[in-house]
Amino acid sequence: MDQAPAADTSASPTAARAGWRRWALRVAIGLLLAIAAIWLVLFVTKGRFLRHPFESIAGRLTHRTVTVGGDFQLYFAPWRIKFVAERIAISNPGWASRPYLFTADRIDSRIAPLSLLFGKRRFTWLALTNGAVDLEWTPDHRTNSWTFSEKKGGKPLEFPRIDTAEINGTTVRYRDPRMRVTADLALEDFRSQDARIGKAVGLRGKGVIRATPFTLTAQLLSPDATANRGRNELIARMRAAGNVVDVAGTLPSIADIEDVPLRTRARGKDLSTLLEVIGVVIPRTRTYDLRAQLVKDGDVYRFTRMKGTFGDSDLAGTLTVTHGERLHLDSQLTTGKLDIVDAAPFIGYNPDIVATRGAQAAAAATGAGAQRLLPDAALPVATMQRFDANLKWTIRTVRSRRVPISDVDLTLALDRGKLTLSPLRFAMARGDVASDLLFDTRQRPSLVRYDIRLSPTPLGRLLAGWGVAEAGTTGTVKGRIQLQGRGDTIHDSLASANGRMAFILPAGSLWTRNAQLAELDLGTFVQKMFEDRLKEPVRINCGLIAFTVRGGIAAADPILIDTSKNVIVGRGGFSFRNEAIDMAIRADAKKFSLFSGQSPVGLTGSFASPGIDPISGDLLARAGAGLGLAVVATPLAGVLAFVDVGDAKAAACGPVLSGARASAQRTTKGQPRQDVGNGTTAKSKDGRQSEGEAKSQRKKFLGIF
Repeated sequence: MDQAPAADTSASPTAARAGWRRWALRVAIGLLLAIAAIWLVLFVTKGRFLRHPFESIAGRLTHRTVTVGGDFQLYFAPWRIKFVAERIAISNPGWASRPYLFTADRIDSRIAPLSLLFGKRRFTWLALTNGAVDLEWTPDHRTNSWTFSEKKGGKPLEFPRIDTAEINGTTVRYRDPRMRVTADLALEDFRSQDARIGKAVGLRGKGVIRATPFTLTAQLLSPDATANRGRNELIARMRAAGNVVDVAGTLPSIADIEDVPLRTRARGKDLSTLLEVIGVVIPRTRTYDLRAQLVKDGDVYRFTRMKGTFGDSDLAGTLTVTHGERLHLDSQLTTGKLDIVDAAPFIGYNPDIVATRGAQAAAAATGAGAQRLLPDAALPVATMQRFDANLKWTIRTVRSRRVPISDVDLTLALDRGKLTLSPLRFAMARGDVASDLLFDTRQRPSLVRYDIRLSPTPLGRLLAGWGVAEAGTTGTVKGRIQLQGRGDTIHDSLASANGRMAFILPAGSLWTRNAQLAELDLGTFVQKMFEDRLKEPVRINCGLIAFTVRGGIAAADPILIDTSKNVIVGRGGFSFRNEAIDMAIRADAKKFSLFSGQSPVGLTGSFASPGIDPISGDLLARAGAGLGLAVVATPLAGVLAFVDVGDAKAAACGPVLSGARASAQRTTKGQPRQDVGNGTTAKSKDGRQSEGEAKSQRKKFLGIF
């Protein structure tokens, strides 16, 4: 009797375990029966009764309205999930310009159930008919239509793996208000089998970017890898405004271009027309071809390793474009050789016209009148006020026929319509030019300032293209131009300018290649002409060529050059308004000169067509006097009319070398000079104008009678 309780105790756990097994078996059988029943119900009904729950659940997950307007099927067939939806639509956010993010006439698919548990979403079969996708950004770029969240930073749409697919009639619309881009694209029909498409998949369409139409063609070169969620090799070509842009690269996913290096190439007739597409204005160029690597980082587009050509010049460097509240460009550029023709657009010339027909024709093409050189092309004021820019550009050599230019260092800044080139430096004929230029379009009309400084530069090197021999020429020149005017063109800004231009010649020598009018003394010139060439260079003691500019009219103030044999003075002036020239240059001998022509030599014409008129009124009067003496006396007496007694007063070089105005010039004895005028355009020795001369100059300089 004592052992009975022990037997009951040992049997109790065994019975309990058996009970749990029976209960678990019944539960498992029940679950299997329930799953079978659900499977059977779904299979028989095709799950059509789940349409409204599907719309509700999908809508909550995407924060959108999801509707199915036709047949709906959702069931196991037999082990894969079959999903069929006709006239399916997923709405866009309320801010979008179109109501639906996605619509399709029919989706027929098979889905691997276990892939949904691990978040991989594998479609073993997908047939899409007449799908339409609408992708759109908000104007502030904080969110887009394919981000399924009401908050910033929502999860974007990701593409599943698709084993077998058949895509027909699918279109994509893309819209970006900030970049002002709208594109309508069509995907070529294709069919894949076992995650292999076997050929490139094409995309083509058209659109508008900032009012400029463009066409786009693209190809997915690795569709099989894309279908397996692998690498995505893409090539694309866009044509816009006569330009062709090619982009190629490998994307980590079909819709991801962030921080992905892309190979780019742009080419066309004029680079400015390409940048104008995105609202950026630059000077015109000749035919260009550039390659670079592009990396997109949010709103920042970085072009690195840039290299190519424009016209007959080369270009390399980097460019960064930032699409923020204001478009901003930041660039570092280098050029080995810049053809002077390719530099013409920087002052408003069309380089193609300069290359084929010359500067005068290029000026006329800008709207300038006949016989004009200054361009009349207006600054693009409205565009300049829409974007900002910073540019650093270095140029090793400028290819020029007459003036050697090298080592150009340009720093440019554009800030809300205020354009500065400061500093702009370059070497010219072994001298250095430093300048600061301002174009402020915020003021109407634009405020323009020119400040150009020339360091001591060898005359032989600078004037080698105009008959001056470098060997034997030791003279130098230095100077400064300071002008301020108003206008939206270079011509208008100079036509209204006030300021001063002065060039100083320290002591040195000047040697010409042949017997030219080196000292503007006809007696010396005739004698040297018969000697075939100069036996010695012209000795310059000091010289000053200066103009005071008032309202676009430049008056000599003064022109005074003291040489070993002559004192050369100039009076008169020229006009930036119509580019007319009306000056007189006179050389007075310090020594006795036979057959002297110290009467003024006239400089006339215009910037485009200057002329020299050595037959002045004074010279004609001398010729008349000589003829009279020859008739009434002897031929030798007629020569007396052309004899210079050599009474020219040497110049005090102090005021000359300091760039002083005419009123401050002195002789070597300290007396005020009476032969340099008084800073007006009068050509007479005392600086006074007769009524006839004043009327003539008004007609020449202002175009009025």
